[in-house]
Amino acid sequence: MSATAPITQDVMTIPRKLPDGPINLVGLTRDAMRDALIAHGTPEKQAKMRVGQIWQWIYQWGVRDFAEMTNLAKAYRAQLAETFVIEIPEVVSRQLSGDGTRKYLVRIAGGHEVEVVYIPEDGRGTLCISSQVGCTLTCSFCHTGTQKLVRNLTAGEIVGQVMVARDDLGEWPEIGAPKDETRLLSNIVLMGMGEPLYNFENVRDAMKIAMDPEGIQLSRRRITLSTSGVVPEIARTAQEIGCQLAVSFHATTDEIRDKLVPINKRWNIAELLEALRSYPKVSNSERITFEYVMLKGVNDSDEDARRLIELIKGIPAKINLIPFNEWPGAPYTRSSGNRIHAFADIVYKAGYASPIRTPRGEDIMAACGQLKSATERARKSRRQIEAEAGL
Repeated sequence: MSATAPITQDVMTIPRKLPDGPINLVGLTRDAMRDALIAHGTPEKQAKMRVGQIWQWIYQWGVRDFAEMTNLAKAYRAQLAETFVIEIPEVVSRQLSGDGTRKYLVRIAGGHEVEVVYIPEDGRGTLCISSQVGCTLTCSFCHTGTQKLVRNLTAGEIVGQVMVARDDLGEWPEIGAPKDETRLLSNIVLMGMGEPLYNFENVRDAMKIAMDPEGIQLSRRRITLSTSGVVPEIARTAQEIGCQLAVSFHATTDEIRDKLVPINKRWNIAELLEALRSYPKVSNSERITFEYVMLKGVNDSDEDARRLIELIKGIPAKINLIPFNEWPGAPYTRSSGNRIHAFADIVYKAGYASPIRTPRGEDIMAACGQLKSATERARKSRRQIEAEAGL
């Protein structure tokens, strides 16, 4: 396979326009919005200006009603309302953890549901968003991985998750008010349901909207994309999105990683590390994050820690150690606190930052690896899960 060939998974993405239905402007790129406006009566000479105006109303001010777009003529607002809509995913349920974490179950086209998690910290917060309904990777430690892949999310459904959270946080600025740099939603991580690099184009377009300086205005350095190792798309991520990169690594031998992260059978550790070493944006100021879930007796030995150090040598990196978040039927248990700290100490003494992630939202099944939509839940026994993991 060519290193530049797109490998977005061949699964259905629901079309933006349903038969004889209105066109949702949420998720359209600026060029696509311009083309849509022209196709439905906006004079070509005015189209770029109109895109800029509508864009600000939707993404800077959070307005969903064309009638409120007061710098557009009333007749033009009525014309827009006849053809277009501004729609985001519907919130089905909202759960609040004892630690302040919020988990949203949101419904998208076709009646499918995905989960979104907001994690507050010191007046700021990170939003963990999903890119697919379900997942195809079947990582054996991940609850989402036990749910079959249904389809890719559209760009509108991805950026719409950000808009849902801003609605709930009351973070849309007051129209005409001075700019406020305080951001309750300050970071985005693509670490929810699905493999982002198997839905590359939609993820890219959604993140471009989130980064647009006339809209949601998040810096590319505040967006982190987590991949399990879709090697051919890694360089493309730097070139077309420019965000921070995290890798679900989790093992130091191909034998163990094949079981934990089955995509390793397609692109093994050596191939993955080669791609990371040549990642266009990697530097001491933009390090790659290696995510490493701590599983008792599986990948948490001192020998694993030393192997990890040798494997990543030469890559500007930090190692994010994740205490395993257990879920019903999980075939693993969490490493002890002493074992995790001993592992972290070896990594730290080798010169790498090795923060231990504090589990958040465990009481509402919102922690890393626990997301799984209610309507798509696969009823698997522990024995079935262990069999699929090769344990």
